[in-house]
Amino acid sequence: MRSSAGLDDRRKRLLFRSWHRGMREMDYVLGTFANSAIADMNDDELQEFEMLMQVPDPDMYKWLSGTIEVPENWNTSIVNQIRSFHLDN
Repeated sequence: MRSSAGLDDRRKRLLFRSWHRGMREMDYVLGTFANSAIADMNDDELQEFEMLMQVPDPDMYKWLSGTIEVPENWNTSIVNQIRSFHLDN
């Protein structure tokens, strides 16, 4: 897990929430992505990521794993970055 040292409070909260979703698979998917990207996210990306944290784990897991299509209203830059991050790694 990435250290939160040097991150502002907003990023620290998002990093923590990424690793503590409740569903172990989502902890890994969002946590590893956040470890890699949180420090470099701009304000718009942070806002998208914060909104994404409100989506229930089972729904989000299906989108990110490609089991079902990402709903149009959630087909955001952050969702695409998360999917690309895990497809490339």
